[in-house]
Amino acid sequence: MRRRSQVAARRLGRGGRASVGRAQVAKARLLCEPGSGLAAAFKVLLDVLVYRLRRREMANLAGALSLAVVLGLGMSEIARRFAFGLLLNVLVYLNNDCCDLALDSQDPSKDPEKTRYLREHRGAAIAAQLALVAVLVGLSLLWDPYLLVPFVLGAGVCWAYSARLKRVPGFDVLAMVLWGATMPLVGTPLDRLLGLVMAVALGLFSGVFESIQVLRDRQEDEALGVRTTAVALGARRTLLLARALTLAAAGFVVAALDPFAGLLIALAALLPCSDGGVPRYWDRVRMVFGAAWLLTCARIFLTGGAHGLALELPLRASVVDLL
Repeated sequence: MRRRSQVAARRLGRGGRASVGRAQVAKARLLCEPGSGLAAAFKVLLDVLVYRLRRREMANLAGALSLAVVLGLGMSEIARRFAFGLLLNVLVYLNNDCCDLALDSQDPSKDPEKTRYLREHRGAAIAAQLALVAVLVGLSLLWDPYLLVPFVLGAGVCWAYSARLKRVPGFDVLAMVLWGATMPLVGTPLDRLLGLVMAVALGLFSGVFESIQVLRDRQEDEALGVRTTAVALGARRTLLLARALTLAAAGFVVAALDPFAGLLIALAALLPCSDGGVPRYWDRVRMVFGAAWLLTCARIFLTGGAHGLALELPLRASVVDLL
């Protein structure tokens, strides 16, 4: 009788473990099914990444990568910083999309399927953002605590921009100058003076790009009741602002980084822009700025430092040297 009880108990134990195993498998399958929390969060993140890459809106990531390469960081450190920057970009752009859901639903130029899915899975989007915050903080503490600086400043400025400042004339462009300078800090140790100066230049570039973007979207924003710099100033004066910021960026590069690249940037201020040709103008300006930045990076890399008219910055110049 005792032996039969022991056999029955062993069979019951195996059956219980099998039931638990089947339940765990079923739970895992449920989480991975389309529309489930985990799968929805993954799709939301993937949609953000693909959409922004398709629109070429992660230029700051290329800027951060160029800083890391020019400054001569090791391959493993470059890979870590690039991965951190990629996750940070996904976080800030997802936050932007969540803030803009109401407006994007009315904008035919946005991806309607992506917007619909995000609207139907806002909980998953919030969970994905919280998970990214936790991952980024953990990676900062593991790899380099100073990565918290571009994380806090970059994400903070982008949140303020998405939630409010993009609808405040003047502050929309200013916010993007700050964002454009802080996000590329992912690519440089904060004690490298040349990296900081190059990040400032990228911030000025970002101000130019934002002024052209609000000019491009002026009619749509005005129709939706969004008061941007372009809506407040009108097309002609916004174009003048973009050209003035272009000359300011050119002057900074001439003085602090490379005179030849700065002169190339100044030429972008002479590019024509017709009323219906802002997208084409936008592409041309980016091409000029991209070429000038590649020239800047190449000359710094080959000569061992920046040689502006006002500043001479060796490749390994440290902020500590100024103290």
